[in-house]
Amino acid sequence: MTDGEKVVRLAARGDGVTESGRHVAGALPGDRIDVDGTLERGPHHVEPPCQHFGTCGGCQLQHADEATLAAFVHDRVVNAAKGQGLEPEEVLPVHLSPPDARRRATFHALRVQGGAVLGFREAGSHRIVDLAHCPVVRPEIEALIDPLRGFIAEHGPRGNVDISISLSEQGADVAFTHFPLDGLTATEAALDFARDHSLARMTIDQGFGAETVWEPEPATVTLSGLPVAMPAGAFLQATEDAEARMIADAREWTDDARIVADLFSGLGTFAFALAGHGPPGRKVLAAEAEQAAHLACKAACARTGGKVLAIHRDLFRNPLQPDELNRFDAALLDPPRAGTKAQISTIAESTLERIVYISCNPSSWARDAAVLSEAGFRLTKLRPVGQFRWSTHVELVSLFEREPSGA
Repeated sequence: MTDGEKVVRLAARGDGVTESGRHVAGALPGDRIDVDGTLERGPHHVEPPCQHFGTCGGCQLQHADEATLAAFVHDRVVNAAKGQGLEPEEVLPVHLSPPDARRRATFHALRVQGGAVLGFREAGSHRIVDLAHCPVVRPEIEALIDPLRGFIAEHGPRGNVDISISLSEQGADVAFTHFPLDGLTATEAALDFARDHSLARMTIDQGFGAETVWEPEPATVTLSGLPVAMPAGAFLQATEDAEARMIADAREWTDDARIVADLFSGLGTFAFALAGHGPPGRKVLAAEAEQAAHLACKAACARTGGKVLAIHRDLFRNPLQPDELNRFDAALLDPPRAGTKAQISTIAESTLERIVYISCNPSSWARDAAVLSEAGFRLTKLRPVGQFRWSTHVELVSLFEREPSGA
């Protein structure tokens, strides 16, 4: 083409794709690529809010406006479904989490001559971008970046350190990995840091697993009004707004179900939300393999008046069988990124009529969805979720329904 070509879409990793299929980093739909490779910006570019954008690998799409972000999330999810021959009956509006909303993050740090660097890694590199600020995480997390950098500079080991931060009701839960404490001075400094910054908990993995060194009172997270113990390293939805959106959908879609199975239930995020909603006498089964999460959920179940029953079960190796699933009016699944091939197979063989499937991986979800489709389920509702703002990580919540047996 003598006048170049137009960028028509974004690829899965956030680069622009032209009409001929050429991938161009930093390009957005509506841009034009001249014959000499020059990028002429279209109408969808905005000023990135972070000075580290373009270097830091944490965000890929800060240069895109809201419409482009929403379209990217929408297309990733819908195209995953179509790739398996699935046509959603209704695609609901995309939910995008706002800036400054992430309540958990993992930073990387390295002690260097004269100080330390702390931040996310560069795209495609192990090099750490030394963060001055981060418009993605909650202010409580951002406020810890400089103090943590100073702590690593003075007491960090000679090697890479991972620092995971999650927000509990009591404050920040900070976990260091690859962090051998070198003597009493370093141990005392760690405790001083935790106290001075009002941490809810500090755990340190010196190579033998995480050990709690500071926790003045048990760390908890509130789930649908219920305080639940928060084990070190426990999974939380990244943003509270996305969690609320997913809960609202799950409640609406299971509104009349009296007995519900929450599979891969974790701490009980959805189990407790569903137990407090729906018809009188509703019961929810919460099945989880990770022991600490199961025990935390089980302890909280005692305060639901018998509405939630927690069981410890590895659904990968020992999925609920068809005769067990047949007792439920609906099931909710929120599996890890790999999906849930074994459990989906037994669901397909059961008489279950309604499935709410929440996923952080459109590809594995679509694979599982195809199995449900073959078993007679229709994909009746699908909502794309951009919980990890400005990144290419996309999530979704979906509803599958099928006609009753013999109908």
